[in-house]
Amino acid sequence: MLFSQDRQDLRQVFFTSWKKHEDGAHLEPMEQIILNVIKEHPEYHKFFSDPENIDKDFLPETGQVNPFLHLSMHIAIHEQLTINQPIGIVDSYNQLRETIQDAHQAEHVMMDCLGEMIWSAQRENRAPNENDYLECLNKAILK
Repeated sequence: MLFSQDRQDLRQVFFTSWKKHEDGAHLEPMEQIILNVIKEHPEYHKFFSDPENIDKDFLPETGQVNPFLHLSMHIAIHEQLTINQPIGIVDSYNQLRETIQDAHQAEHVMMDCLGEMIWSAQRENRAPNENDYLECLNKAILK
């Protein structure tokens, strides 16, 4: 499932969720969340229909977007919004959505800020700072 340390296991849940959807099979709650995010990205539908893609690597230097990372970040944002963690994230999201007029694009802005927070924490060998994340979102709202 999504709590594994194994790359193959983590990726498999995306393929399984999509396959169950294509087959009209019952989905577990986490699979339904994954499916909902995949559905928002038609550019990945064909990708997840081919199980051979499970081992594909994505190189940022060639401009490739990793669909597993991209969709996982959407899922993380959805989870943050569900529990309002960090505190104030729902307000930031609502303001972004109002400013941008597109919920999906608002999530993409949030993903940029989330990614920047994680990257900074890794680069500086420290824990992620929620205040940095919220500050980045506030700057995006004011743009």
